[in-house]
Amino acid sequence: MKPRVVLGVGVVGLAVGLMLSVGLAMPAGAQTFAPTDSLPFDKNVKTGTLANGLKYYIRVNHKPEKRALLRLVVNAGSILEGDDERGFAHFVEHMAFDGTKNFPKKALTNYLESIGMRFGPELNAYTSFDETVYMLEVPTDSAGVIDKAIEILADWAQNVSFDDDEIDKERGVVIEEWRQGQGAGMRILQKELPVILKDSKYASRIPIGTKEVIESFSHQALRDFYKTWYRPDLMAVVAVGDFDPQRIEALIGDRFSPMQLSASRKPREVFPVPDQDQFLSVVATDPEMPQTVIALYHRLNMEPRRTVAGYKAILIEDLYNRMLGARLLELTQRADPPFTYATSSKARFIRAKQFYQLSATAREDGILLGLESLVVSAERVRRYGFTATELERQKDQLLRSFEKAYSEKDKTESSIWASKYVAAYLYNDPIPGIENTYQLAKQLVPEITLDDVNHLADQWTSDKNSVLVLQAPQKPGLVVPSEQQLLAAVADAKAKDIKPYEDKVSQEPLVQQPPAPGKVTSEQVNANLGLTEWTLANGVRVLLKPTDFKNDDIQIWGYSPGGTSLASDSAFISAASAATVVGQSGVGRFDFIELRKRLSGKIANVSPDIDELIENLRGSASPKDVETMFQLVYLYFVAARLDSSAYLSYKSRMEPYLKNRGASPDAAFEDTISATLTQYHPRRPLWNLGTLAKMDLGTCYNFYRDRFADASDFTFILVGAFDLEHIRPLVETYLGGLPSIRRNETWRDVGVRFPAGIIKKDVRKGLEPRSRVSLTFAGPASWSLQSNYDLGAMGDALRIKLREAIREDQSGSYDIDLTASSWKLPYEGYNVTIDFGCDPKRVDELVGDVFAQIDSLAAAPLPESYITKVKETERRELEVELKQNGYWLSSLWFYDFYKLDKDDILKAPERIDGLTAQAIQAAAKTYLRRDNYVQVVLDPAEK
Repeated sequence: MKPRVVLGVGVVGLAVGLMLSVGLAMPAGAQTFAPTDSLPFDKNVKTGTLANGLKYYIRVNHKPEKRALLRLVVNAGSILEGDDERGFAHFVEHMAFDGTKNFPKKALTNYLESIGMRFGPELNAYTSFDETVYMLEVPTDSAGVIDKAIEILADWAQNVSFDDDEIDKERGVVIEEWRQGQGAGMRILQKELPVILKDSKYASRIPIGTKEVIESFSHQALRDFYKTWYRPDLMAVVAVGDFDPQRIEALIGDRFSPMQLSASRKPREVFPVPDQDQFLSVVATDPEMPQTVIALYHRLNMEPRRTVAGYKAILIEDLYNRMLGARLLELTQRADPPFTYATSSKARFIRAKQFYQLSATAREDGILLGLESLVVSAERVRRYGFTATELERQKDQLLRSFEKAYSEKDKTESSIWASKYVAAYLYNDPIPGIENTYQLAKQLVPEITLDDVNHLADQWTSDKNSVLVLQAPQKPGLVVPSEQQLLAAVADAKAKDIKPYEDKVSQEPLVQQPPAPGKVTSEQVNANLGLTEWTLANGVRVLLKPTDFKNDDIQIWGYSPGGTSLASDSAFISAASAATVVGQSGVGRFDFIELRKRLSGKIANVSPDIDELIENLRGSASPKDVETMFQLVYLYFVAARLDSSAYLSYKSRMEPYLKNRGASPDAAFEDTISATLTQYHPRRPLWNLGTLAKMDLGTCYNFYRDRFADASDFTFILVGAFDLEHIRPLVETYLGGLPSIRRNETWRDVGVRFPAGIIKKDVRKGLEPRSRVSLTFAGPASWSLQSNYDLGAMGDALRIKLREAIREDQSGSYDIDLTASSWKLPYEGYNVTIDFGCDPKRVDELVGDVFAQIDSLAAAPLPESYITKVKETERRELEVELKQNGYWLSSLWFYDFYKLDKDDILKAPERIDGLTAQAIQAAAKTYLRRDNYVQVVLDPAEK
C-alpha cells in the first residue's frame, strides 16, 4: 500500500511483455507481417466492456495452481488532485482496506487472512501519479471464495465506507508512511522533479501528498474525491488464474454492471509535460546522501506501438540499451573505473512522457570524469555506431531469451500476465497472440540492422528536452560542480576526439579439454521424494530431483563444509571477499567481460560464494545450455583467475559506497544493531574504508583456491527439467572430473554469540522527525524441526497481532517487520527481530504496546481465529512452494546440511495441521523473554 514514484529504474515494459509470447520454431504456413499491420490480439484473453464503460481482461492460467490473481485498476492517481487534495488518491486507497459496505471495518483483512492470504504479498495496492491499482490473490479450490473476491473488488470500486473514525485513525498510518519516506532521497526528489518535469502539474503531485493536507482535510472532501474519480469508465478488472472464465465474466457483470455513470462526470485529462528547447540541469546535494549519482534524462513523446513497425521499434530500443549497457559495464571493470555502476534504459513513470535515461554512480571526487565517460560513451555510438559483432551477439541473446519465454508459455506466472493487462488498460499496450508474436520475433529480429539501432543515438542524445541531474553528498571540503560546470562538461565531452570502440571477442571453447569422467559408484533412490542420490568415484555426492514445474529451468547448488570459519582472524576480510573477487575475475582464459561475451546466446550462469560454514556454487540453466552450466562449475574449481585488474576494480567501486555510508541515519542504526548483537566480534566487522584496506589479492585468491581444491566433500543438488539418463554423462564428466584429495575437514565454531541480558542503545542521527525501533530477542535454545516450526508459527501470529495493535488500533506505524529464525549449527540458537518506524515522540509508548502484545501471547493461548489464520496461510504458501524448483533446492540443501531425514520434507502439512494455540504460547515463553533482549532506537539528531 505504497505510493509509487519510479525514477532511474528503466525497462521497456512492452518488450518484456511481448517476450512472454515468442519462441523460435516457426509453425507450418507461418504468416509474414507487413510493417503497417496492426498487432493481433491474444486469443487466450477474454476482454469486454460493460455498458457503463468498465473494461475487463480474463485469462485462464495454471501457474500457480488453484489461485486467482485479481486487479482493480483505477485510471486515477495523484495527478488529478487539487492543491488542497494532495495525498487524496493514496489516502482513498488506504481507506479501501478500512471498511466497505459488505466488509465493515477490518472484516476484509480478517476474511482474507482466514482463507490463507497474507496482508502484503496477496492483499495490497499502490498509488502512482496516474493510477491506483488494487491487488488480490485468492484460492480457487474453495467454494464461494472467488465470488467473495469479486465482491471485494466491486466494493473497492463503489462501496468504500469512509467511516469518520476510521478516516481519523488512518491519518496516523498515512502520516507514518509519509514519515518513513522522509530523508535524503525524498529531499533530493523534491529538488529534481520540478526540473525533470518542468512546468507540469506532475512536479508537485508526489503521490504520498503533504503532511499538512493529510492532517487537516475534511472527511467529506475525501468522499467527494472518491465519488468523482472512482467510476466505471475509469476502471478495469483483471482476472488471471486457475478458474472457469465464463463464471468470472458473469461475476464481473453481476457485481459491476449496477455502477452508475454520471452524465456530469469530469473529464479525465492527460496532463502535459511541455517540451523544453534548452538543456536543463539540477544539482541536488544533501548531508545524508551516501553516494553520488549522475543521470541524463531525455523526455520522449508517448508513441503508440500497436503495429508491426511499432513492435520492431521496441526491439530496436532494447538492443540499443543492451549494447550500450554492455559497454558501460566494461568500463566499470577497469582497475580505476570512471564510475561504479552505469545503465542505459528507457522507462515510463507518468502518462504524458517516457524517458530515456543514461545514469551512473560515481566517486564524489570524480564527478566530472564520470559524467565525461557517460557522455563520451553515448557520443561514440552517435559518431561511429555499434559494431556488427555487438549487434549479432545481442540479437542472439534476445532471441535466446524469447525462446526460453516461449518454452515456458504454459508455466508463466499469473502475476506476469496480470501486470501485462494492467499496462494494456493504462497505456493502451497491445496484447498479441502467442503464435503471432512468436512469428514476429523470428521475422523481425534478424531484419534489424546496425543503421536501425544506430539512429537512436541522435534521438536520445539531443540537447532539447534533456535534463542533467546530479545527486551528491553535502559535507565540508567537498566542492560539487555547479549546473553551469556540468553543462560545460557535457559540451566538452561531445567535442572530444573519440576513437571507435573495438569489440574484442574470443571464440575459444570454455573448456579446452574436458576432464576424464568419474563414474557413478553407487545409487540410492527415494521414491517418496522422486530423489536419486549418486556417489561419484571422486567422492562427490549428487542429489537429483527431476521436476516438471518449469519447462526451461534447471538449478544447481553445490556445497561443502568449511567456509570462512577456516580462515584466521587476520585473513578473514580477504577470505570473506574471496568469492566476490574471483566471481568478478572470470574463469580460465576469459576475464569477466570476455566471459559475458562468450556466454552470449546461452542461458546459463554459475556464481561462487563462501559463507561462514560452507563454500558454495549456485547456478541455473536452460536444459539446452545445461552443459555450459556444468562447464562453469568445473572451471570455478580448476581455473579460477588471479586478476589484479578485477581486484582493483572491485576495491575502487567499493570505496565510494563505504566512504559516505555513515552519512545515512539508517546505516548508522543498522551498524549499531549489528555490532551490539555480535558483541563487536572480529568476524562481524563493520565494513568501512579501514576494513577494505585489509583486503589482499593474494590472500583472497589463495583462500578461494584452498576452499575449492578438493571436491571429495562436496554435495551437488540438481532440481529441474532434466532426466537422469541425459544428465548423467554431464555429471560424470564435469562433476566426476573435479579434483579430489580426500581431505577430512569441516567448519569450526568461531564463537560469535549474542549478548545476554537487557541492552538498550540510542542512535541520534538524522534531520527528519523520524525514529526506528529494533527489538531483538536472541540466544541459545535447543533445536528440532518441531521447535523451528513452532518459532515460525509464533512469529506469524505475533506479526498479525502487532499489525492490528500498532498500525490499526494505535495508528503508530506504517509497517511492522518481524523475522523469526532458528538454527542448529554452529550452535543451537534463535533470533526474533521486530522493527518499526514511528514518530520520535511515541517510541516509549509503542515499545510498551509491543511488549503488551508479547506478554499477552505468553500469558494465555490465542483465540482459535488466529490459529486458523496462521495455519491457512502456511498451508496456502506450502501449496505453491511445493511446485517451485527453488523451494526444493533450498529444502534439500537444508535437510542435507543438517543431516535430517529428507522424507520429513513431506511432513510439513502434518506440522501445520498439528499447530495449537498452546504451542504458540510455549514458543512465546521460550523465545520472547523480557530479561533477554537488545533494544536499539534511532532518533533524529535533534529530538
